[in-house]
Amino acid sequence: MDMSETPPKTGLAALDERMRDIFREIVENYLQSGGPVGSRTLAQAGKFSLSPASIRNTMADLAQMGLLSAPHASAGRMPTHAGLRLFVDGLLQVGELNASERSVIEGRVATTGRTVPDLLNEVSALLGGLAGGAGLVVTPKRDAPLRHVEFVPISRLEVLAVLVFSDGSIENRLMSAPDGLPPAALVEAGNFLSSRLTGRSLEQARLDIEREIAENRSQLDAAAQVLVKQGLADWGGGGGEHRSLIVRGQGRLLDSVDAAEDLERIRLLFDDLERKQELIALLDRTRDGQGVRLFIGAENPLFSLSGSSVIVAPYMNRDQEIVGALGVIGPTRLNYARVIPLVDYTARVVGKILDGARP
Repeated sequence: MDMSETPPKTGLAALDERMRDIFREIVENYLQSGGPVGSRTLAQAGKFSLSPASIRNTMADLAQMGLLSAPHASAGRMPTHAGLRLFVDGLLQVGELNASERSVIEGRVATTGRTVPDLLNEVSALLGGLAGGAGLVVTPKRDAPLRHVEFVPISRLEVLAVLVFSDGSIENRLMSAPDGLPPAALVEAGNFLSSRLTGRSLEQARLDIEREIAENRSQLDAAAQVLVKQGLADWGGGGGEHRSLIVRGQGRLLDSVDAAEDLERIRLLFDDLERKQELIALLDRTRDGQGVRLFIGAENPLFSLSGSSVIVAPYMNRDQEIVGALGVIGPTRLNYARVIPLVDYTARVVGKILDGARP
């Protein structure tokens, strides 16, 4: 089903009161049931002193404007992606989480003695459970200074680079290695990088190291030079390219499957979730500004087939620098009024926890 086949010709201001009320009722019914809404259903609800025929005429006008579509010839109407965007931007009333909901989030996240990966895994599972979709968390960009670098041979053509950071965290990164690389070159390259990176980030030291090698001041043999150069290139300076996407709660997406076309949509969504680098790039778009961002269906090419919605917010350190992002992905009938403040508050709690402060 294509929910965005007709672009909207007008904005909310062009809807008269009747159109606005009927449109709101259709969208709210759709978000609750996930199915098309018929004129008879609206008439029987008693909220409008209108006949089914009058309601049907208004629904036809809304469809002509690109805000509603009909999945089947005899079915009712449901909002297009453009209609959902109009509803979220102009009609949705987003409230605050109550004290109990905030307490649940803080209790699940603010557990002492937990490593950062464990914390972010818990956050992803928490978001998926509370929102009824799959939770997404992009791990922070690594900017801590390094303490030690070591290269461990894995196979004839592969080497594992072990990066130990000053905050105690460790990253293992698999690299390709020149054929016939002697063990002594691994030790030499590790010692060279450790001596020049200690107390500095990769980004800070990268240019100095490259300049030293280029000017033949490194005293490294040819094999060790190749390994150091390749390591600096693979690590991308600040390590941003090696960030992870944590996805939890995919199974909940199957709860919304009511028909064969729903199953196909979820299959496509699972395919989308495998495209992790593109998802990380999408979530990184929150770095352009603070607050919650919402991507609905075909608004983003990544979800043009599955027709999914993503609600995402950045989390920041104490200096208000954005270090990562988290959110929820699910069908377009997510409970936006609930999920938006949920994602927003969780992002704020995570930022404080990562900075070592209580929420």
